[in-house]
Amino acid sequence: MTEHPARSGEPMPAPLFPPAPPPPFLITQLVQAALAEDLGRAGDITTAALIPPGQRIKAVLTAREPGVVAGLPCAEAAFRLLDPEIRFETVIPDGGRVAAGGVIARLSGLARAVLGAERVALNFLCHLSGIATLTAAITAALAPSRTRLVCTRKTLPGLRALQKYAVRLGGGFNHRFGLDDAVLIKDNHIALCGGVAEAVRRARAAVGHMVKIACEAETLEDVAAALAAGVDAVLLDNMTPAALRAAVALIGGRAVSEASGRITPETAPEIAATGVDLVSAGWITHSARALDIGLDLP
Repeated sequence: MTEHPARSGEPMPAPLFPPAPPPPFLITQLVQAALAEDLGRAGDITTAALIPPGQRIKAVLTAREPGVVAGLPCAEAAFRLLDPEIRFETVIPDGGRVAAGGVIARLSGLARAVLGAERVALNFLCHLSGIATLTAAITAALAPSRTRLVCTRKTLPGLRALQKYAVRLGGGFNHRFGLDDAVLIKDNHIALCGGVAEAVRRARAAVGHMVKIACEAETLEDVAAALAAGVDAVLLDNMTPAALRAAVALIGGRAVSEASGRITPETAPEIAATGVDLVSAGWITHSARALDIGLDLP
């Protein structure tokens, strides 16, 4: 097997281009569903009672705290679905850093549309920006090393593509998007197959040559078994830093090493110092705190 860049001492290659958002049709579907949930059967009855149909307003999306912006295509789609003629000017694009009080975008259009779409636009923007901001904090903690941060499948139902996009905007990388992306043999698979060797044998016999095979390991014995079976990657699950260091030495560049469990900005440097290629964290998508962003009328 070709030695992994991090094991050979070479820096991990950086992406050539900025992260691309999900396709517009997917964003539109998700935003439409959110608007339908919020507007219900009768629409925004508060705004309809208070604001005349043709009144126009200007507004700004403002950050209440510093962070990394993510989700502007969703916010714009929410406003545009209610007012196709709305003017939406991006000031700080997705992936950009915003200071507290900084203007992220300016918009002008029908008041009813702006107010009707406000909460849906902010729900997407605040949530995704929170993910990007948290990812950036962990990535910064990893910066002295070659270790990369990757997300997992622990995402909110229906939002996986957007949440993984937010991770990329924060400087992280994506693990598999679904169960059909790659083989990841976990503890229950191993138990049902009777061991690592048999599980890997079955997987290799069933999948195509383009499909990678990874195997979870909780002990050094598991690591040795996975390497003997010829896996492409070893997931080192909830190991101590000392155990991780020993596992990385045992792997010796023959497979990609990935550490999972307890990955935070505070713990990331110590875990990266063990030499693992990747650290994976589920909480950056399922439990990231929303970035505080509001819609203000100047």
